[in-house]
Formats: sequence, C-alpha cells, structure tokens
Amino acid sequence: MIHLLSENNSIINQFIAELRNVEIQNDRMRFRRNLERIGEIAALEISKRLPYEIREVTTPLGIANVSVPAELPVVGTILRAGLPLHQGILNYFDHADNAFISAYRKHHKDGSFDIRLEYVSSPPLSNRILILADPMLATGSSIVTTYKALMERGKPRHTHIVAALGSSQGVEYVKRHMPAEVDIWIGAIDEELTAQAYIVPGLGDAGDLAYGEKE
Repeated sequence: MIHLLSENNSIINQFIAELRNVEIQNDRMRFRRNLERIGEIAALEISKRLPYEIREVTTPLGIANVSVPAELPVVGTILRAGLPLHQGILNYFDHADNAFISAYRKHHKDGSFDIRLEYVSSPPLSNRILILADPMLATGSSIVTTYKALMERGKPRHTHIVAALGSSQGVEYVKRHMPAEVDIWIGAIDEELTAQAYIVPGLGDAGDLAYGEKE
C-alpha cells in the first residue's frame, strides 16, 4: 500500500520544498534535519498501525492505565544517505532494534549498473515488524535488494518502507518485487526518471547533500 505523505496539506510539504530548493539544500545541517523531520512524521503514522497493550504506570498519586506499543520494530537503513531519515524514525521508536546495510550502485562502461551489498548488520527478523529507510526510491532496486538480503535473518511479520522521494517507476518496481502487504510511506513521487536513474525534478544526490561529495 502506498501512503503519499504530501497528498494532503501538512508541514511535510515545507520540508520537502526545502529539500528540493537548490539554495536551501546547500545548508547540509538543514538538509539532514529535513530528512530527519520526514522520518519523524513517517514514524508517527506507522505508530498508529502497531499492536498496542494496556500497561499500568505508577504516578506520584496513583496508577494510570496507558495504551503503549506491545512491541517495538526493527529500524533499518541503507548507508549513508539513509542515516538522517533513520534518525528521525529512531527519535520516535527510541528503544527499537536497528539494522544497517551498505548498498551502492556499481556502474559499468555501457551505462548500466547493478546494486552491490558489502555489509549487513541486523538482529533476527523472524516475526518482527521491520521499518526500512531509504531517502530516494529512484529505480527501487536498492531497497528490493536490501530486503532480500535481510530475509536471510528471518521473514518479518510486516515491513514498512520510508522514503522522502521516489519516482513512479521506482515505486512500481517495489510493488512488483516485494510482498503485497508491504507499506510504502513516501514524501513525494515524481514521474520522470532519467536514463542514468536520476529522479526529475527530484532533489539531487541525497547522500552528497547530507554529507559532502564522494569520489
């Protein structure tokens, strides 16, 4: 299921506008913070879908019955661009377990590329709720490859994908290659994807804008 977070008027549209803006996005701290804010908004929405239970909480004056999450998710991210988005989710699910995956595009001379995984660190995932953060769903191949690699740690009971921006092609690719019950929480979806797999109008390279250019 696709949850387009910018579909209705809310403050997330301001954060997305600043991520796209060529003048504002040059402020790396603000760029990271805006990704973090989008992660926080997505985490709040996802929290409404979790199982809850009633617990007794002792106050200075008595006992309060409070509805709290019955379990906490595993929050995973694709390094390095996903770190601010991951932090935003973690700000709300602060006791969650975490997974980290190093995935990158290996470009070939003919202009094509494939996704390479070099590092996966994750707790067991069997019957867990998994939240995967990747700021850009361009082709969708990175998140699909990452998901398949994580399945070696067990099959989650439910998976949520959080992205700031995606292309319509990337979202469709994820829908075709991941289980039907996966939820995608995304800030905005653009229609165009270039031959080099860049989203248009997009926002540029999220990792470079957050942390500086790489070789």
